[in-house]
Amino acid sequence: MAGGGGAVVCSSPGTTLDGIMIRAPFMAPNQPIRDLTHKLEFRHLGEVDYMEAWDLQAELAAQRAAGDINDTVLLLTHPSTFTAGKRTQPEDRPTTNTIPCIDVDRGGRITWHGPGQLVAYPIIKLVTPIDVVDYVRRIEEALIHTIRQLGLPNAGRIDGRSGVWIPSDDHRPDRKVAALGIRVTQGVTMHGLSLNCNNSLDPYNLVVPCGISDAGVTTLSEELGRDVTTEEPIDVLSDSLEKALSGEMTVADHTFATAENPTK
Repeated sequence: MAGGGGAVVCSSPGTTLDGIMIRAPFMAPNQPIRDLTHKLEFRHLGEVDYMEAWDLQAELAAQRAAGDINDTVLLLTHPSTFTAGKRTQPEDRPTTNTIPCIDVDRGGRITWHGPGQLVAYPIIKLVTPIDVVDYVRRIEEALIHTIRQLGLPNAGRIDGRSGVWIPSDDHRPDRKVAALGIRVTQGVTMHGLSLNCNNSLDPYNLVVPCGISDAGVTTLSEELGRDVTTEEPIDVLSDSLEKALSGEMTVADHTFATAENPTK
């Protein structure tokens, strides 16, 4: 996903990731993590080729670092594409060359983007002191709120693994419905999040998604038993992102399980 387990994420201070104790955030939970003197703009781009979107992110990030534009969130979908983060292992990679696989500069391992999956790329100038962990926690909180508002109240975190998860039941394991992966350059965020809406899950069978082989992947449509388009979550996600980044929505502990981090 827009990240494939890319950035460091945990559920709350005191938990661990990759065996490292996670400290409390630098900023108070109700304080903004971005400069509120700049507006937060949302751009709806439709379907965009992955490389074109990556180039656009880099261009906007440079402009934001220079103070030439406001904070911006790109909302879009991609044609079917695998992206491999810096920690991708050879065994993670696709077993076919029918879908392009692009090596990218975010953290994490491999994931898929494609039709039916909503992607958001926040281009945000973080306040100082820069706290990447807190930023990712807040993005994750916005996602959890969005997914719960759409009708999945059990959506939450697995301590030790990034993204948003649906708990296991009698028939299925824990399964990821949204992923995160980021990069921060000159204090500005790139890459971001992806939310499975009504996409096919077949491409995930060609890779080890996010390097996790002992859990599943799912979509909002599959979990809710109805068609959820990529347009449906946009309004609530946009509102949730704005509130999470401004401090109006504070990070809560939605952890329902603990699991080994596959990138260790």
